[in-house]
Amino acid sequence: MALIVQKFGGTSVANRDRLFNVARIVANTRNEGNDVVVVVSAQGDTTDDLLEKAAEITHNPSQREMDMLLSTGEQISIALLTMALGELGCPAISLTGWQAGFRTDRTHTKARIQRIDSERISNELAKNRVVVVAGFQGINRHDDITTLGRGGSDTSAVAIAAALHADLCQIYTDVDGVYTADPRIVKKAKKLDVITFDEMLELASLGAQVLNNRSVELAKKYGVNLEVCSSMNNVPGTIVKEVVDVEGMLIKGVAKDVNVAVISILGVPDVPGMSFKVFSLMAQRKINVDIILQSSGNEGYKDVIFTVPLDEMEIARKTLEENMGRFGGNKIEVADNVAKVSVVGAGMQSHPGVASTMFEALYENNINIHMISTSEIKISVLIDKKEADKAVNAIHNAFVG
Repeated sequence: MALIVQKFGGTSVANRDRLFNVARIVANTRNEGNDVVVVVSAQGDTTDDLLEKAAEITHNPSQREMDMLLSTGEQISIALLTMALGELGCPAISLTGWQAGFRTDRTHTKARIQRIDSERISNELAKNRVVVVAGFQGINRHDDITTLGRGGSDTSAVAIAAALHADLCQIYTDVDGVYTADPRIVKKAKKLDVITFDEMLELASLGAQVLNNRSVELAKKYGVNLEVCSSMNNVPGTIVKEVVDVEGMLIKGVAKDVNVAVISILGVPDVPGMSFKVFSLMAQRKINVDIILQSSGNEGYKDVIFTVPLDEMEIARKTLEENMGRFGGNKIEVADNVAKVSVVGAGMQSHPGVASTMFEALYENNINIHMISTSEIKISVLIDKKEADKAVNAIHNAFVG
């Protein structure tokens, strides 16, 4: 008998038919002799609908109350899925995040899991029940509901798998696995049978929407056996594991991220400590900074340019404007008409010429590069947003064909 954690996203439980489809997958897994914990997201567009309801009331809602509101979406899903399992004769019980033992820090809307008190889940499994857990949510030390932010249900599922030492964690999506590119953009994209944690982490961080990067970090840290598979088609998925095959496929994926904004601070005094003053402000506001460029000094001044998530652009700009006197810049500019396109592959470590091939593909398609960032297994470029899909296709064709 194995212990399996299965996570289903919002599209997988969007309506009655899909709920029963998920219920059958879960029931079949249990009927094979496995213990099963299921983690689900809010149905379809429920979260967007709740955000619209909040916007009807106020444009500056309390983050605590937003967590209280948004957490209800997953509670609807777990109750309905548990009812569907009951209709199939499969004993099940639904648990909210806090009933399942998720304890988080005090940060609202972007909480981090501190621990999972898994006794309740284990007790319910001992009663031969499927345990259906609301993803994306937990509770802090003040007994306030918190949510985990974007992709939080993936994180919830992997965290449960780690806490229970599960044999397998399956992330069910509306695609068959991890592809070399978004198959909706690149028609010749190929499904991968296996990908390393590091490659998947880079792809997830760079805009691939199959897995959340925090969930991949947890899976790598705790050695969780992870599989990405389809809730619509009964076909083998993609295994994510700790393996490096540098002699295999050179590039594992091409990713696009349009949730990017560029912030430029012009005329910063070219003296030690100014970059620290700028980026410590971003850290205090928990704003994730990605690509950073700093111009060489010119007559005692320099420009500091960096990227942030698009939905954090205004917070970053306001924070910098309020603290201009601290680091001495004379002007702040922002741009949201950009996209980040990246190639990822462990094989890059032992194959020269990857950057040249990528840049040649962009050149041949008359696509201009604004910024470049590299690591051992990825190269990212910042380009005009309108060119993003063309760039993904050009780069994918150059490497994968």
